Amino acid sequence: MHIYLLQVSTTPVPRDLPLDLPLPEWLLVVLLIVSFLLHIIFVKLMVGGSIVTLWAEIKGLKNTDYDVFAYEVAKTVTVNKSMAVVLGVAPLLSINTLYTIYFYSANALTGLAWFMIIPLVSIAFLLTYLHKYTWHTLVDYKYLHISIIAMAVLIFLFIPMIFLANVNLMLFPERWAYIKGFLSALMLPNVWPRYMEFIGACLTVTGLFVVWYNGRQSYPVDQLYKTWHRNELKRLGYYITVVGLGLQLVLGLIVLISLPAKGINFEVIELTIFGGIMLLVAFWFAWKALSADNEGKRDNQFWKIATSILFFILVYGGSRQLYREQALHKHRTLMAAKTGAFEQMSKAAREHPNIENEGLEFNAALGDLAKGTALFKQNCSSCHKEKQRLVGPPVQEMAEIYNGDESGLKHWIKAPGKKRTDFPQMPGFPHLSEAELTEIAKYVFAVK
Repeated sequence: MHIYLLQVSTTPVPRDLPLDLPLPEWLLVVLLIVSFLLHIIFVKLMVGGSIVTLWAEIKGLKNTDYDVFAYEVAKTVTVNKSMAVVLGVAPLLSINTLYTIYFYSANALTGLAWFMIIPLVSIAFLLTYLHKYTWHTLVDYKYLHISIIAMAVLIFLFIPMIFLANVNLMLFPERWAYIKGFLSALMLPNVWPRYMEFIGACLTVTGLFVVWYNGRQSYPVDQLYKTWHRNELKRLGYYITVVGLGLQLVLGLIVLISLPAKGINFEVIELTIFGGIMLLVAFWFAWKALSADNEGKRDNQFWKIATSILFFILVYGGSRQLYREQALHKHRTLMAAKTGAFEQMSKAAREHPNIENEGLEFNAALGDLAKGTALFKQNCSSCHKEKQRLVGPPVQEMAEIYNGDESGLKHWIKAPGKKRTDFPQMPGFPHLSEAELTEIAKYVFAVK
């Protein structure tokens, strides 16, 4: 309880951006959910397809049919990759618009990892193309060829981890003061269970895709494979689906148990249970397809599995959005109050520009403090008040500590350290110029 109160007392509460949304909020939420679900399907096909390709090509060292299967799956990875990128624009824009302060705060806290996404995506895409187009060229250098797709798989596994850490971090502003980068964000509750469940979902969707892709009557199975027939390929797809669904069921339970209580309500629990039931139904039908003794019985299960998984995806997307809204509700209320107070202060300042700031005694030697006051409010007022403790110590205490030592105060603002355990680590302000630091220092020393 003490730790929770400490977290609440040090929770950063920034001001919101007082701009109108380009669309009604409910419509932006619908766009976010629908566009994200379309995007994530192709992300799972991309990640799952690359994993299956690597696994099958390794097995293909001893069985040439596995090698053919790996090549056929590899050809789809590059297409699904392109679809994932194109369909990722809409959910990214939607979440930026709906949760601007939270999303960008999480991005800033994970820093370098977030900036690595574009170069990592570019490298992974180039590796998948290199792997596909050198399949026959490097036929005598199989281990080298396998290492190419192995590197792509590692990158494909790392990129969703960055996104997941960021999206998770934005839900917990009370933890922002304690996050020291990407690795620190990974240690937050629920990140690893959700990530592992995501890997299981990638295999589920990819396995079902393999069944459909090889089940097309126009697909020349007999011309491509030496000993395998269409039925063997479908059974392999169902095997991958069963493995993926099994991982989702086990890890999904861990996700539910490890889910922080702040975002849970009756609706979230209700949708989560319904989603779990859909997964169990899909697993049952997939198991029946895998253990069927003929192709006809196996084919009868495909649309049952696909429909169950589709319902699960829709329910899962809705439950995540409900959890997000519930988790951020209290903090958004605080932020709205702070934004409203700031707008009132701003309006009063515009209407009465000559009113002196409360708590300040102006020293003629310091000159005009307007610029320093404005800079302080812009950069520092989220954590410091003049006479009361907020996130950091009050301005009066800062003035007493440095007692006219302007250079020491400016150095601390630019690159602060960690002195007291009862205060969170202060972020640095290296972007402030020497002149701006001087104005802020004047403001601090003017507070009495």
